[in-house]
Amino acid sequence: MKEISIEKVVLSIGGTGDNLEKGFKLLKMLTGRKPAKMESRKRIPALGVRPRLEVGAVVTLRKNMDDTLKKMLATRDNTLRKSQISPNNFSFGVKEYIEIPGTEYQRDIGIRGLDVTVVFKRSGKRVRLRKIKEGKIPKRNEISKEEIIKFMEDKFKTNFI
Repeated sequence: MKEISIEKVVLSIGGTGDNLEKGFKLLKMLTGRKPAKMESRKRIPALGVRPRLEVGAVVTLRKNMDDTLKKMLATRDNTLRKSQISPNNFSFGVKEYIEIPGTEYQRDIGIRGLDVTVVFKRSGKRVRLRKIKEGKIPKRNEISKEEIIKFMEDKFKTNFI
């Protein structure tokens, strides 16, 4: 019951207007799946953001995510910082998609970066998420930084500095 597994890998890109469309194409090219567009909820006048404005695109991978994660980690030379880890997940950025092994430059997309978030789970998480007879999960079921570091070092040969 204490075994850790990867629940999902989330790829996301932010932007508005034409930049959002380029990011949308990029995510579709990388994953082969249709991304979802994210809308803002708040008004931020300094950034020109208003409610219901499309400000990002996101793809969630739940199957065959190991291959994608290995490619994304290869852009960072399998090295991450400990500060990028929080309980149950870690995130990192890819500065340019052309660094990803097996991808070529696309003239219509240009040079773009993206964010990668990896979410971990342990058996029993569904107890908290289900609608009927929802239960509470103890703190010991949460996955700590040390456990994530050990899992990534063992399975993906990732170094943490």
